Amino acid sequence: MAARLAGWPRPRLPVQTARQKDDIGLTIPRQLHVVHRATLLSTDGIRRYVHASDTPAGTLRQNLVGAIDSRLTLAQVLLTHSYHLPYDSKQLRKMQPYTPIGTLYAATALRAEGIPVAAFDSMLEEPSAEFVAMLEEHRPKIVAVYEDDFNFLSKMCLTRMREVAWKMAKAAHAIGAVVIAHGSDSTDNPVLFLENGFDYVLCGEAEGTLVQLCSSILHGEELPEIEGMVRLDEYGHLIQSPQRLAKNPRWAELDFPSRDLIDLEPYRAAWMNEHGYFSTNMVSSRGCPFHCNWCAKPISGNKFHLRSAAAVAKEMKMLKVGAGVQHIWFGDDVFALNHHWVREFAEEVTKRDAALPFKIQSRADLMSEDTVENLKTAGCAEVWMGVESGAQSVLNAMDKGLTLSSVVAARRRLKEVGIRACFFLQFGYPGEGWPELQETIAFVREMRPDDIGISFSYPLPGTVFYERVRAQLGQKRNWTDSDDLCIMFNAAYTTEFYRAVRDALHAEADSWRESEVSYETKSRIDEMWRKVEELEPVSRHAEALGALDSPAAYPSSAFVPLEQLLSLREA
Repeated sequence: MAARLAGWPRPRLPVQTARQKDDIGLTIPRQLHVVHRATLLSTDGIRRYVHASDTPAGTLRQNLVGAIDSRLTLAQVLLTHSYHLPYDSKQLRKMQPYTPIGTLYAATALRAEGIPVAAFDSMLEEPSAEFVAMLEEHRPKIVAVYEDDFNFLSKMCLTRMREVAWKMAKAAHAIGAVVIAHGSDSTDNPVLFLENGFDYVLCGEAEGTLVQLCSSILHGEELPEIEGMVRLDEYGHLIQSPQRLAKNPRWAELDFPSRDLIDLEPYRAAWMNEHGYFSTNMVSSRGCPFHCNWCAKPISGNKFHLRSAAAVAKEMKMLKVGAGVQHIWFGDDVFALNHHWVREFAEEVTKRDAALPFKIQSRADLMSEDTVENLKTAGCAEVWMGVESGAQSVLNAMDKGLTLSSVVAARRRLKEVGIRACFFLQFGYPGEGWPELQETIAFVREMRPDDIGISFSYPLPGTVFYERVRAQLGQKRNWTDSDDLCIMFNAAYTTEFYRAVRDALHAEADSWRESEVSYETKSRIDEMWRKVEELEPVSRHAEALGALDSPAAYPSSAFVPLEQLLSLREA
């Protein structure tokens, strides 16, 4: 697959002179190619957009003219991000690339203030030579490595992404550009980024502060005090704004992300080749107000912003009709927080004939009967819930605010209406020993979710969990890529053991989707569980296990029925 990606043609097509008036009287090129792999909507595409849009013709004409002008004008600001799919073997195997929607929202904010902007999308583009070529083409005054705050991969603060960002900063400095960083990793580690080629770090919800900073630089003005900005003065002293994180309460009022700045066709090709349909991403909200003590929230904290249901449905219709999208992933941290909004969203989608199959991330305790029915009406096909553990004691230790009974109810309700119910699980949290892991295994077997995703506890700055294990952390404090999953603190077991449990549970859950499980598959799964049993007694960290409640009360290497575990705990 990597070779197939690398082999995609990257033509630089000439500007076409053939022109044709669209249905609202705007003269545009039939097909315009100005920057790398970036195409303006064709006339047919614009017709589809007009058909899908409720925007008044005058406003639509203005937007389209702005889009064309941004392609014909060399950009003063070049936006990019540092995630490159071929550098992440696990995600490359999945081949589910999504657009850098947070980066494109930043472009929308800059455009709204009349700042010419271009975007280099490193998701599928090679981020060295191709990025340098775009720098040479535009010679921007400012380069912002503005990470996609809505992509869980960006939130993981992977060191491979960090290395790419630093190389981008070096390349941007080579052409004399001012370089800005924004993202979860740079917010957690601003000094590290300043020491590696960045002139400014913008922390928090940074669309508005990016506009402020870029405007001041482009106009040669003295920098105002900007919320969430970190820099070094001429003496190398750290200068940080009094308010560490910027806030953007008007984010939900921004226009759609500027997808015209990137090329959707490589995404379409990747999805169609691998999965037979084209999926892209949207968001209806930003942030999460819940207080799970392991969850890092360096951008929005506990703030929650919700777009209007009408705007979200309108964007869905535009993607469905104008871009031929067949499936949506909503990248919200927590979808369906407001059940009134979900009902309104279902109504707006129905009214506009905008329904597409979509998947969301949410919580089991938000899946009321009404919400599930409205999600089904709007087109929801899949709900990923943060179940984390099948042990209530572990959920309580996480401050999850979730009961296993709510997971049972959510699973039943989603199944009844034909929505796939999928579980996110987390192994290794402090206080989780062998009995708690067995409870999780038994609970997953009982619930039979349609899919599972398993990660290991990952201490990131700004969390209660991080502070609790901080003294145990060594030099390695970040995962390299999304398949790293290295345990970096004194968990109950070694990384090798957790990986064995993960692989066995994944294999068993995958077998549930088969109409008839073969003898070979059963034998392979049995062997994987035997390996787990063999590893368990020799993979313990004695100090960590000593902190658990009466570990000796449970068998050390035999699976225990869920009912027996619960009765033992109650005793």
